[in-house]
Amino acid sequence: MLLDRDRFLEDGYLILRNVIPPDTLDALRTSYETLVERQRAIWARDRQPQDPPGGAWETAAQPRLLLHQTPELIDEQTAKAVEFWLHDHTLGVSRELLGTPDPAVTEMMLMCNPVRDHGPANWHRDVHPIDTAPLQGYLMDLLENGPRYVQWNIPLYDDDVLWVVPGSHRRVNTDVEDRQLLENPRVPLPGGIQTHLKAGDGVVYILPLLHWGSNYSPRLRRTIHGGYSNHTYYKDLSYTRFLSSEARMMFDRWAQRSEQMQAHTEAALRAVMHKDGPSYHAALDRLHPGRGDNGKLLSTVYLCKAVFCISLQKHPTREGVPPALRSAALRPHPGTFNWGPPFADRFSAKEAEVLWERFKIIDAKLQADDERFAPGFQSGPMRYFFNEMPIDLTVESFIASWDG
Repeated sequence: MLLDRDRFLEDGYLILRNVIPPDTLDALRTSYETLVERQRAIWARDRQPQDPPGGAWETAAQPRLLLHQTPELIDEQTAKAVEFWLHDHTLGVSRELLGTPDPAVTEMMLMCNPVRDHGPANWHRDVHPIDTAPLQGYLMDLLENGPRYVQWNIPLYDDDVLWVVPGSHRRVNTDVEDRQLLENPRVPLPGGIQTHLKAGDGVVYILPLLHWGSNYSPRLRRTIHGGYSNHTYYKDLSYTRFLSSEARMMFDRWAQRSEQMQAHTEAALRAVMHKDGPSYHAALDRLHPGRGDNGKLLSTVYLCKAVFCISLQKHPTREGVPPALRSAALRPHPGTFNWGPPFADRFSAKEAEVLWERFKIIDAKLQADDERFAPGFQSGPMRYFFNEMPIDLTVESFIASWDG
């Protein structure tokens, strides 16, 4: 498949035709429809007392299957749905766009239509300042080093739901965009492009890109969704026994790398505990080889958020924690080095206190004195800055603060 990586980096997305080879489309549809029926049975079983009989299938604006979190969905009948993520048109393309020799599958999902009309969603960027970093941190790293993650939509049936704003992954919102988003975040933005995808086509994009789910209607929708990064986290790989031996080897290799990345994360944090600047730099280099100063700074902000989550695991009754941050502490997010509750067990309560004592200077710099709001994000008002990185924060200034 011919790719224009320069255009991808400039526009923030590419539309590719026949990502699903035409002669495999029907078989893949069959596999995914089997998955849908199995997931619907789970939703019906797990519905709440106030829910309709179908549970989430009947209530969600975009019912979404999470294959990577629901191993019981996968068997010989549905293994094709997983192995498609290992195809040259998906994994191979992602390898080239990321410039990474062996990217891992991070999430494997399917987005479905709702049973009733829910209309449009809001324009947004997949950036969450409360538990990741301000947008500017992403932009500086992206412009310096390229993307850390790519995300896909690949429809099994014609799909024109997704809109994007080309180039918006390289900048903050314009004044015109902010005014429109504040007035009505559910209509086309100036410069927005609708991605008209035929069955089997795909759009691959960079996360900070402004994008929009324009119409969640009952029209049939089965769109494969997920992404790739250098590393990920797999809680349960039991379903891989139904895959080919080559596929099992790939998932095993990525799982081993996940363990290595957790070890590198622990090494970085212990270097901070011991006030060992050279070891901290070395650990950052192992976490993301080849990233420049901006990449190391973004990783440092991620580690700050991870330390907060570790601290919260050790002190769960801590007051004044925003609900969104408390919720984030409980779920793994390997892209930002938050490996979930089990990772916190590597540190004692005392060590967690020492870590937070070191990192809280960064947390303070990432916050204003009062709540504020910027449109185009998936959250409401908060004290954390949406766009701005602290101008006086560098990796070296963070290291210097250990003895301040």
